[in-house]
Formats: sequence, C-alpha cells, structure tokens
Amino acid sequence: MSGCGGCPDDGAVTKSKSIKKAKGKALEMTKDAAEFVKKLLKKDDKAGWGLKVEVVPGGCAGYKYFMGFQEKAVSDEKTFEFHGVKLFLSDESFEMLHGSTIEFTRTLAATGLKVNNPNATRACGCGKSFG
Repeated sequence: MSGCGGCPDDGAVTKSKSIKKAKGKALEMTKDAAEFVKKLLKKDDKAGWGLKVEVVPGGCAGYKYFMGFQEKAVSDEKTFEFHGVKLFLSDESFEMLHGSTIEFTRTLAATGLKVNNPNATRACGCGKSFG
C-alpha cells in the first residue's frame, strides 16, 4: 500500500513540468477559500483564530499539506491576511509554498481547500501529496 493511503498500490506518482522559481505574489487565498475558512471557524466557535498551513514530510510523493486552526502565530511564523482570514506559515513552509494560491474546491470526490502550488514538480495520483 502507498504512503498516503489514497493512491493505488502501483504508487502512481505523476510528474508535472518543473518550475524553477515561482513568480508573482508570495501567497494568495481566494475569496471563496476565505469564506469557507470563516464558516468553519464560526462552526468551531473559534472566531478571530486563523489557519495554520504547513508542508510536512509524508505521502507517496514526498510532502503533504497540514492545515489546522490556530489562535495566533508563534515566533517563527509569518502571518498573512486574506479577505479577513489570518494565515500562519513557518519559514520552511513559506519557502515551499511561495507563489501558491489556496483555493476552495467542490467536486464529487471532495469539498474543501486545495493548494495550487507552482513549486510542486510531481504529485501523488490521489492528489494528497507532492514533491
């Protein structure tokens, strides 16, 4: 079985075109993504909190995203704000996410946040990890 639990046993990792350096804004979050986060924060009674986004080792392509609610930034984190939502990232995660856009997606398979990361050079077949 693969490392992320979502890919077929053949470890379907697909390569995409390599981008040497992401251009444009450091990071973005769409309005739809921010509205989705606000609804979740309200539902969890965590008004005023923000979203922590981390890149952590794991999955069959090498890295995966971790997202969770956090009250405030810790000392080694950068804070961004998009459409009224605070976003916290460590310096290491920021380097790997530079140029990315956090989007809201709704498909038959999943509803939630998706990271469109131009720095990813390959992706897991299930879309849960990248390299």
